[in-house]
Amino acid sequence: MDVDLRKLRYFVAVAERLHFGRAAEALHIAQPVLSRQIRALEEELKVQLFVRTRRATELTPAGEQLLADARPLLASAEALRRRVGRAARGADVFTVGFMPGLIVTPAVQALRERHPELTVEVVRTTWNDQTETIHDARVDIGYVRLPIDQRGLRVRPLMSEPRVAVLPTGHRLAGKDVIGIADLADEHLLQDPYAVPEWRDIATELRRPGRRRAELLFHAVEEKLEHVAAGHGVVVVPLSVMAFYTRPDVTYVPITDIPPNQVCLAWDSTRRNPLIGEFAVLAADLQSVSQVPGRQRR
Repeated sequence: MDVDLRKLRYFVAVAERLHFGRAAEALHIAQPVLSRQIRALEEELKVQLFVRTRRATELTPAGEQLLADARPLLASAEALRRRVGRAARGADVFTVGFMPGLIVTPAVQALRERHPELTVEVVRTTWNDQTETIHDARVDIGYVRLPIDQRGLRVRPLMSEPRVAVLPTGHRLAGKDVIGIADLADEHLLQDPYAVPEWRDIATELRRPGRRRAELLFHAVEEKLEHVAAGHGVVVVPLSVMAFYTRPDVTYVPITDIPPNQVCLAWDSTRRNPLIGEFAVLAADLQSVSQVPGRQRR
């Protein structure tokens, strides 16, 4: 049996939203059409994917398994489409992804100098899509921040940096030289708790059913800082992120008793593009030089 990728995309849209109406809006199709496509997929697979009641839509165990398998399959299909399109256009492009706070210019310039005919582009990524952009070929290699799902990737450590708590300037902890993660136990975290497992393990609000305010979780750095400044909560970020986004209405304090953030290079383990390995070596060499006191790249 051949699985229809269009039906899989429709399924993922519903599975991620658990709402047929909102999924239909996102897909720009009528809800009855979407329902028919999902029923057709269930008939093809001979399983039930959703349990629908008047009040909710939930995934069945078969649906949960299909969602886990469908995402990488769709990403691979999208990557294939992008690569074939580039080949058809004769485009000689190499794309580097990078997380906020990271400077990739030296390595990008070095690759351009080695290959003047090559167009080297950069794409800013987020915690949510830093690996997705690699799997679907939006980027050839990415500067990523751990933790990530490393399945299907090759990962090369690059550097580590301290993490800091970002606070509004009038916060009770503002002005301290350092703090421990326990000092943040009663705070509201404006990011995914799994990104800060040390806080998650001690957080007061996570031990109170119904107290977690999911609507105040943000992904873009700029959004997080706006809400920190407004006093809605705090975030924990790598030092370079805060240094890059300095503003007068927030401050940061180093957290001494949690591990540093690990920055790595990552790329699709199935790719055989020699430029990927060349860029990885350049980036690692330039990072090593930048960490030697008194030395600068000429």
